[in-house]
Amino acid sequence: MLFRLNPQAGQPLYLQLMQQIRHAVDTGVLRQGDQLPGIRTLSEEIVVSHTTVAKAYAELEHEGLLEIRHGSGAFVAARSGGKSRSEKLRSAQERVHALVETLRQERFTAEEISRLFEAELFYPAQARSRGDE
Repeated sequence: MLFRLNPQAGQPLYLQLMQQIRHAVDTGVLRQGDQLPGIRTLSEEIVVSHTTVAKAYAELEHEGLLEIRHGSGAFVAARSGGKSRSEKLRSAQERVHALVETLRQERFTAEEISRLFEAELFYPAQARSRGDE
């Protein structure tokens, strides 16, 4: 697994790392029980201090995303109740895929489909009121 941090981004490195780990869990790249690289190993791979990685791991443990087992490392924690974020995202992706395929079969172009999504995301009330034009 490769994390990339940008020191010029204007955001603390530990926050960047936290976001990337969350994203990996949300998208299913990391799953419940998966072990993350050790603090020293990861800090050397992404060329940051050990404290940066330790802080990110500690914050994610506080959020309940990671479980830190002293002497063993950091693991993706079990989520309680309902579907995990990654399961919800996969389900949503399947629904989006099905809708896009339907629209393509109806001969809408990629640009038209994109505009429909953008209109619904950014101007939902206006998009529906213009639907009968």
